[in-house]
This record gives sequence, C-alpha cells and structure tokens, in this order.
Amino acid sequence: MTHTTQTTCPYCGVGCGVVATREGDKITVSGDKTHPSNYGRLCSKGAALAETLSLDGRLLQPEIRGQQTDWETALNTTASALNDIIEKYGRSAIGFYVSGQLLTEDYYVANKLMKGYIGTANIDSNSRLCMASSVAGHKRAFGSDTVPVDYSDLEQADLVVIVGSNMAWCHPVLFQRLSAARQQHNDKLKIVVIDPRRTATCDIADLHLPIKTGSDVILFNGLLHHLRAHDHLDYRFIEQSTQGFASALQIAKETAGSIPTIAQACDIPENDLIEFYRLFARTEKVVTLYSQGVNQSSSGTDKVNSIINCHLATGRIGRVGMGPFSITGQPNAMGGREVGALANQLAAHLEFEPEYQAIVQNYWQSPTIAPQAGLKAVDMFEAIQQGDIKAIWIMATNPIVSLPDANKIKTALANCELVIVSDCVRNNDTVPYAHILLPAQTWGEKDGTVTNSERRISRQRAFLTAPVEAKPDWWIISQIAQRMGYRHGFNYQSPADIFREYAGLSGVENNGRRDFDISIFSQLTDETYQTFTPYQWAPRSTLQLASDTHHRPRFFAEGRFYTPSGKANFIPVRPIAPKSDTSTSYPFILNTGRIRDQWHTMTRTGKTPRLLSHLSEPFVEIHPDDAQAFNIKENELVCLDSGLQQQIIVRAKFSEGQKRGYLFAPMHWNEQFSAQARVGTLIAPHTDPYSGQPEFKHTPVALYPYSATWHGFLLSKNSLELPKNAGIGYWAKIPQQGFWQYEFAGDELPLNWATWASTHFHVDATWLEFTDIAHGRYRCAQVQQDLLDTCLFISRDGQLPSRTGLSDLFNRPLTLQERLGLLTGQVGKSTGERDTVCACFGVGRATIIKTIQEQGVNSVTQLSEILKAGTNCGSCIPELKQLVAQHVIKQVA
Repeated sequence: MTHTTQTTCPYCGVGCGVVATREGDKITVSGDKTHPSNYGRLCSKGAALAETLSLDGRLLQPEIRGQQTDWETALNTTASALNDIIEKYGRSAIGFYVSGQLLTEDYYVANKLMKGYIGTANIDSNSRLCMASSVAGHKRAFGSDTVPVDYSDLEQADLVVIVGSNMAWCHPVLFQRLSAARQQHNDKLKIVVIDPRRTATCDIADLHLPIKTGSDVILFNGLLHHLRAHDHLDYRFIEQSTQGFASALQIAKETAGSIPTIAQACDIPENDLIEFYRLFARTEKVVTLYSQGVNQSSSGTDKVNSIINCHLATGRIGRVGMGPFSITGQPNAMGGREVGALANQLAAHLEFEPEYQAIVQNYWQSPTIAPQAGLKAVDMFEAIQQGDIKAIWIMATNPIVSLPDANKIKTALANCELVIVSDCVRNNDTVPYAHILLPAQTWGEKDGTVTNSERRISRQRAFLTAPVEAKPDWWIISQIAQRMGYRHGFNYQSPADIFREYAGLSGVENNGRRDFDISIFSQLTDETYQTFTPYQWAPRSTLQLASDTHHRPRFFAEGRFYTPSGKANFIPVRPIAPKSDTSTSYPFILNTGRIRDQWHTMTRTGKTPRLLSHLSEPFVEIHPDDAQAFNIKENELVCLDSGLQQQIIVRAKFSEGQKRGYLFAPMHWNEQFSAQARVGTLIAPHTDPYSGQPEFKHTPVALYPYSATWHGFLLSKNSLELPKNAGIGYWAKIPQQGFWQYEFAGDELPLNWATWASTHFHVDATWLEFTDIAHGRYRCAQVQQDLLDTCLFISRDGQLPSRTGLSDLFNRPLTLQERLGLLTGQVGKSTGERDTVCACFGVGRATIIKTIQEQGVNSVTQLSEILKAGTNCGSCIPELKQLVAQHVIKQVA
C-alpha cells in the first residue's frame, strides 16, 4: 500500500515542499510540485533525504550522567535540577540555546517557559549566527522585522543584486528560479554578484564585483551618493514616507568619496564600479538579495542599513520586483523570529517595552515576564564560562562546532554545573558534555510548522513512526515546565493547540499596528491544521485563509512603516573596519561558509555517501598564485592558525575564483568526521554591537604545509573509532556505498608498522601483510569468506593505490590475483567515478568527460539530455559548463 505525505524540507530557508512516499518499508522523497516555494524542485540535499532516515547514531533513550533511564525519571530530575539552580542562584542563572531546526511550536513553548515562567530572557537561537543583523537592520529602518520581498519578485525584477551569497550552492532551488527567469526574459534581467569569491553563482552574472571584505558600507554609501549626484532619487517618496535622509546622505558623501576612492577602498576596477552604479540608478525594478556575507560581520547591521538606504532613496520598496531581501539560512529561522526565540525580543514580533511585556504576560497569564532582553549567543556562552549561568539547555544544535572560539565553548560546558541536551543524535561534539540527554524526534517523525525566507508558513508532517522513547520537543519542554510547577500554562495536547495560541497572541491589541498578525488562525480546527496549505502572512488588512499571492497587497505598498511616525528611517552608517586584520604573522583573510552538498555540522547529510562524493574531505580554497608563493601544492594537507587555542588541518584546494590574499574553508566538519577541522576554533568571538552576530567572514590566519611523515588510508566494512595516541595528526571519515573510507596522515613515524597496526587496528595472523622498510610502505588486509573486510595502506612518500579501484573489491569474492594485489598495491583500477559532479544523480567526472568526447557534446543542454546531470537542483551546472568547455572536441573547418 502506498502512502504519500506533503511536508517541508528541513534544510535551508527556501522552505521547499517535499512529498514523502512510503510503500511498505521503502521511502522515497520528491519535490512537491504544488508548493509555491519550489514547484517540485529539490537540491542535492533534499533529493537525498530518504537516505538519511536510518536509526544509526540516534539517541533512543533518556540518559542521566551516562546512564539510561526512563522518561519519568529524566523529566523529574531535569525539572528539579532547574528549580534548584533558580533557588540557589536566581532566574538569570538559567540559559536556553535553541535552534532553527526546531519547529515553530517547539520554539514558542521554549520561549514561553523561559520568558514568562522562569522569568529571564536568556534564550537565544543559533539563528543569531545567520540572520540577526538583518533583524536589527529591519527594525532600525522599518520599525519592525519585516521582509518586504517575495520569491516572485526575483522573477519580475529587471536587476537582481546578489550580495554576500553563493545562492547556487546555499539556496540552489531559489537560484534555479532566478536562472530560469533570466532565460525566460531573454537576458533582459541583469544580475550583479558582489562577493570576494568568484563562486558558482557568478555563472549567471553580468557583472561580478569581488570587493574587499568589510567594504560593503563604502560601496553602498557610494551608491547612495551617486544616486543623489546624478538625480536618480524618488523625492516624493523620501518626503512623504521617510525621515533622516539628509543625515544619511551627508555621512555617505563624507565616507565614500570619489569613484576612484571607492574603487580603491573596495579593491575593484573603476569601470566595474561605475557599471554597477549605472545599472542600479537606471533600473527601477531592483531586488538586492543578501545573505551571510552581509550578516556575519562585526558591522553587519550597518551593512544591512546601507543597502536599505539605497532602496528607500529610490522608493524601490513595497512594489512588485523590487526591495531589499534577506534570505535566511535555516529552515525555521523566520519562525523563530516570529515567536521571539531571540534574546532581545518577545513573541509575535513584540519588543521589550512595558506595553508589550504587559500584553504578553496577560495573554499567557504567566506569573512573571522577563524584565529585559537577555544574553545573546556569544555572550551567553561567555556567561557560562564566567560562571554566571549555571545551567544551559541546548536544543537541536551543536555549538562546539558552530560557534566562534569553539574550544572555549568546550571549556565553558565542561565547567558548567548543569548541561541539558535534547537532540536526536547520540554522538556529536556537544553531547559528551551533557549531564542529561533527552531524545527528541527528528524530521519525518515530528509535526508542526516552519516559516521560510518569504514569510511563508508551511507544515512539516510526520510520515515515520518515531522510536518509542523519542518525543517531540514541545512535549519535552511542556512536561518539564509542568514538573517545575507551571502546569496550567503548558497543558498542550498537540502542536495544533500551540499554533492556535501563538496565532492568537499575534492579534492582541494589534489592529494593523504591528506587521505580524496571523490571528485568523487562532480558531483553527485540528482538522484544518492537518490540511494547512502553505500560507504567506501579509499586512493585517489582507488576511484571508486562501493563499492568494496574485492579489495580496504588499508590505509598505502605501509608503507606511511601523515606526512611531509611520515613516521609514534612513540610518547614517559609517564604514567600520573588521575588528581583526592581516599582519606578517597572519597574512591571509579566512572566509567561512557552506558547500553545496553538506548542511551545518553534518549530523544528517554526513549519513549519505553521495553527499560526500563531490567534496569528501575538509579543505581550504586558495588562489594558485598564493599557493605558489607559500610553497603549497594542490591537495596536500595544510595547517591554518589564527592565534587562538587550536590550528586546523585540511586539504589545499586551488581556485582561480579565490581573491588573492583570501581563503575559504567550509564550516561543516566535526570531530566525528575529521580530527582537526572545526573551523570555529579559528574564529575570534567578535560580534556586531547591534545584532550580536559574530564575524565569520574575516579572520586573519597563517597557512603552511602540514609536515606529515607518512600518509595512509583504511577501507572497512564497519565504522571504526580511530585510535587516539596513534600518531595520527589528520584523519577524515568518508561514508561509501557498503563500507567506510578513512584518510589519514601522521607526524610521528612508528618504529615498526606491523606492531603499530597490531596495536591500534588489531591486525593478527589472519590478516595478509606486507612491509617494505626501505621505502616506508606497509599494507595489510583482512579477507573473510573470500570477501574483503578491511584493508590498510601506509606510505612515507604519499604514493598510495586507487581508493576507487579497491572499493570495487568489497562487493564480490576475491580472486587469488586480487589477494596478491592487495599486498603489492597493484590492484583495482581508478575510474574517477567517485569524483562526483552531479550529486542528485550520482554522475562522476570521468563519465561526463567520456560522454563529451565520445558523443560530441558541445553544450550542457546536450549533456543533461544524455546523463540527466544538472536537471534537478542545477547547482552542478557551472561545473558542467567548465567540463564541456575544457573537453569539447573542436570541429576542424
């Protein structure tokens, strides 16, 4: 019997609709063609969701100090411990660190418990790391955290300016919508990419401005001055709908200077700068889409306002095809903003003001209300380190990987009196520091809502039977709240109960005074909640149950904002240099971010081999000229050091798109997948003074080769825990189809490899062994019932056999020649197929090159027709174009 469920993807803020189909024990996942965010498209991560649903690595039982227990004991112990902390140290000694992976209902209950019942606002979200600067910038300009743009605006604009976003990899489905719109408009739609790196997103750009990091405010202040100097302002809009223009313009004029001055400060060609200004000035329908390259900065809020200033000055807001557009990182970052899961706001977009505090407390009928804003993420963990916060409850996030100065987070948690972790995984970097572990449900098991980047609320629905002891986050929070003595406020029976309550709060004493009002759902029936279709919330006067996006009035369409005066604020912003800069000791600037096929700290995406087939090891991108100057070879191991507690070791990857003097390293790798690759250990905890968002895009580092004395790899049918104190300085764990691959290198040379292997990998007389002392080589393999179980290869000079060829030996009986080949190293043949380009369909580089050459392919369209590569999420299309250009057979005239 086949059963289908419409739900929402758990990855990025695009909020793609997903259809999960269950037929017996088999589950498949496809894009929901009816969902207005993606119309059936999924990225490589979304397409692989069905491969991540196993119970491997799941937390399946409550634990107290490492011992399994039952829920009743765990709940009572947690509640009692929290009450003891409050009685002994006060309410502000408690902290909650929550996540954009939570559903809105989970978020709401956590926020209600903390701010309305415990009575402190020390609850913050890991969304603080991705979009807090946009929240602060919106509030300063609009008086509210309002995103005024829809995805459809990208398709109706004549100019899209993409700032600090590699959309092609980080929001690939939305990028494909933009790319399709460009083709449909016959290239009338112009695209400008502003990013220090030349990324895959630049593939569709008419202009790329590789600006110097930290120079965004100079660039957009210069644009504001240019718009005034060349008379491209909307004076009527400025007069009727804004305030503060003169001050903002004066500061822009003072700080930007002439075109040559701006070009020099931004480190871009003058002609390119002029072309950008000309395009923006002369094009009415402009969307400026920005993401982490703007937000993740110690001056991120000012960067946001410098962009908004240019849209206000031209009246390009509140109308179709125009406006500033912050695109969020996590699936429910927006939902967290709506329910107040940030330390500096209350639920329903309400602020810490007496009037609003009274509204929330009265609505909740709670015994107290937080008197003031709480500690933001970085400050919260600093307070743990200082001993001011005695108990921290971490929900669905992994701060030891994701926060800056990550080793300091380890120290803070190690010394914290009470650490509670509710999560679905049993082993991540943070879990070992928990005194209490509470097993939560995960995607496919839990039920609730999420809100995407364009304010669209969608349902996540359960289609799996959850493990018996795994519980919804809202249930865990509510049960602990009841046991803390707050029974009347948390007697929820379902997520629909919570959704109705939260919707009702949004309408209290609102009447259009505030942007967020979904109070029409306060009387939603359980049945209607179950059948809830994607809904984009809009101004109060337009509320209706039908999702009529074609006729829905827009925010700010009438030139009225949510400030006391009703006018938008121009914010004068001065360029502020990043808090750290290069020196002779740290000559490179490190930029961090996501890669195409991985998500956050890999607890989900790391479970499927195909998502690690494109980029399988932690790496750092470097321009080839910089690599040559620092004597670095491609694919060799290198060390990065920023002067904090720990260096990281990753592979060097050359990229012509990398700006000279700059590096890029992904944020994903954790201690389950690599030894020393947590990039957060390098990042100083510098934050924006308004938003509290950390600076992840500008870290001065040193880079030098890792002095390995030996290299090796191991392939095994079983997942292994690599031995400690074995002289292994670098290792990376890579899941493959049917086995595990481990790459490693060391700086300590054992006296005897056979003894080393016997000690650390239990090699015994049943193994095949070969040792070449003169050349520093060691090989061994274990064969069970004619099938390869494990093989280990070590070399001093780095000359090692093909992993791809060896992998073929795990799936069939070995011949005598192949057994001998395991010892001689002459076994298997590299096909290159694991160098995957298209992760959606598993198409490798070798197959692509062969198809291009043998079938005379001269375009990506032809290639896609033959191999399907690039026909799903499209994020591999820029790489496909490169391969076609490199390997096309030139026709002889």
